[in-house]
Amino acid sequence: MATDARRAVEAVWRIESARLIAGLARMVHDVGLAEELAQDALVSALEQWPGTGIPRNPGAWLMTAAKNRAVDQIRRRRNYQRKLEQIGRDTARDHVPDASTGVGDIDDDLLRLVFTACHPVLSTEARVALTLRLLGGLTTGEIARAFLVPEATVAQRIVRAKKTLAKAGVPFEVPAEDERPARLASVLGVIYVIFNEGYSATAGDDWMRPALCEDALRLARVLAGIAPREPEVHGLVALLEIQASRSRARVGPNGEPVLLLEQNRARWDQLLIRRGLASLERAGALGGPAGPYALQAAIAACHARARTPEDTDWTRIAGLYEALALVAPSPIVELNHAVAIGMALGPAVALELVDELVDVPALKDYHLLPSVRGDLLAKLGRHAEARVEFERAAAMTRNGRERTLLLARAAACRPGAAGYQVREPPV
Repeated sequence: MATDARRAVEAVWRIESARLIAGLARMVHDVGLAEELAQDALVSALEQWPGTGIPRNPGAWLMTAAKNRAVDQIRRRRNYQRKLEQIGRDTARDHVPDASTGVGDIDDDLLRLVFTACHPVLSTEARVALTLRLLGGLTTGEIARAFLVPEATVAQRIVRAKKTLAKAGVPFEVPAEDERPARLASVLGVIYVIFNEGYSATAGDDWMRPALCEDALRLARVLAGIAPREPEVHGLVALLEIQASRSRARVGPNGEPVLLLEQNRARWDQLLIRRGLASLERAGALGGPAGPYALQAAIAACHARARTPEDTDWTRIAGLYEALALVAPSPIVELNHAVAIGMALGPAVALELVDELVDVPALKDYHLLPSVRGDLLAKLGRHAEARVEFERAAAMTRNGRERTLLLARAAACRPGAAGYQVREPPV
């Protein structure tokens, strides 16, 4: 029973932590304190559920426990009476939303949490790290791997960010319309990385974390509703909709990864694809040069429109990656461009491009670099070298499912083995 209760607590925390912290932050107006209260409620659950059993509504139980802690905190403050009355009113009118909650309006707590964590008093790096921690429930290690920076750096950013917000007295609210553009790019970046972590989990035993994808997509749709004239908002929505359309096809019956060119395209969600293509059209109709999210959405659209892997327009995809490298240059974009070049012009051309990235510091611990290199070497018949690359990639990844896949490819990479298709590039 204790083991079952602990598993239930961990599962509920993954699902409810963002909403719990967001609701508490609106009440106490301090994101750092809100996270502490939520963590206290989690400890209470770990202590009580093994004996009392798992409650029928675990999320509501955690919120009640956290609100009780909040009341205790307020009793120690000089403005106790006013704050206590405020919490009483909030408790009477609030409820804990469940996972099926649809797109909210401007007062959505999760959206408030994103904009608060993305306040201009914080550096861009701190905004993204803090929001991923509070909204996505990611560990500092997962955030560090997403940004290819040391874990200690991320931990310091988060601690300093919470102290800065508290010291500045940043209100827990969606900013006024004239203040939103300055904070929009950071918010989009946060949602983008949250989705990526759900789409291809950097660590753990699951290939995907669908709850993160759902939260990111929901927030992107909310943003599109409140910033309808921003092309990149629609570009991000388009990208996430199209990528999410493949979710069911990306995981096999036993939870194993299914790569892009091996996926059963009949399992792709056509409704999400149509919605994504429509958002991409809206982004284009607003005019101006395409931004990084719209360009990535256009790449995803090339895959979505191809009825079979052979129908994929890799030449266009390579051109789109070239355009992306101009507006958002990064070694990862260059690696993805090389993958597309390999599909369009052959593995020998692509390998030359990939070899130029081997010594790039930012890719030192990026497991997809040796994975892609292994693919290309295998296609060229250089199987012994390919096996070494796949084993390197397997040692570098923190995701158990992906490690199993890479080790299997390494084991099969013997003289005469068939070439392997490339891993689906990250979003």
